[in-house]
Amino acid sequence: MLVVNKPRGKTSHDVVESVRRLLGFRQIGHLGTLDPLATGVLVLALGRATRLARFYAGRRKRYTCAVRFGFATDTYDAEGQALGPDQDPALDAAQLEAFAARFVGKIQQTPPAFSAKKIRGRPAHELARKKKPVNLEPVEVEVYEFRLTGVEGSIARFVVECGAGTYIRSLANDLGKLQGCGAHLAEIVRTAVGEFTLDHAGPLGELEQDAKAGRIADRVIGLENLLPDLPRATILPIVERRVRHGAKFNLPLAQIQPGQVTAAQGAPEQLDSGDWKPARLRVFSQQGRLIAIAEAVVPRTYQPVLVLEATP
Repeated sequence: MLVVNKPRGKTSHDVVESVRRLLGFRQIGHLGTLDPLATGVLVLALGRATRLARFYAGRRKRYTCAVRFGFATDTYDAEGQALGPDQDPALDAAQLEAFAARFVGKIQQTPPAFSAKKIRGRPAHELARKKKPVNLEPVEVEVYEFRLTGVEGSIARFVVECGAGTYIRSLANDLGKLQGCGAHLAEIVRTAVGEFTLDHAGPLGELEQDAKAGRIADRVIGLENLLPDLPRATILPIVERRVRHGAKFNLPLAQIQPGQVTAAQGAPEQLDSGDWKPARLRVFSQQGRLIAIAEAVVPRTYQPVLVLEATP
């Protein structure tokens, strides 16, 4: 994986194309795009790591953002057209905290019309740009934290931690409705996706310099360091052959090491012989290479669901 600090104004696709040129990788995926307005953590999966992307589905994301109160926009952010005059509201921090608290938990959220949500096979934003009706149904999303950190005139700043599919733009728009003056997302920085944080992220300019100097490999997070929240097991060569063929294998609990607590993720699942639960495992060879992800099918018996290194 390569974690990029996406600059404002570039699309996620722009960043992917830049990294393709830098690294020479054709196969590059991502763990969730960012709007052009947004900056921050954009996680790119390189080569075989694209096969691990499905295990990151649903990971929590963290943001810091600024919401501008006074008028709403058609895109719910600062790049859209204003839907009315600026009302220049006086904001009350206690009231904003109470409004934000209403969105914590599992909520029904209507996505923005200017979004990639599909309507009869077409992205909603295509219809919105042509001024055609866009009717999107609310979907359930989960917000773990929505915390006010400051108020400066008509701008309120928040920290948000949420599940996949949550639109921060919609949260901003809905706050404006509660405030009664309209609002839109003015700034947003994604600070974490699962275990990947801004500390891991390199600006594009620095990545370009590292590529020219031959240091770009230092920026790449290897397969063996991915999914650290999953328990891991190092297996013997005789078991390794079964794993590489995708066959079930037995594994004593004593060989399983618990996962690590990671950013924006919570505590990992612990394996306890007295309270056994099905779990995913990272399976390593004796040489320390990640060769598979496996799932428990019955106590102490696992089935590879992804083999990264098959038998030569």
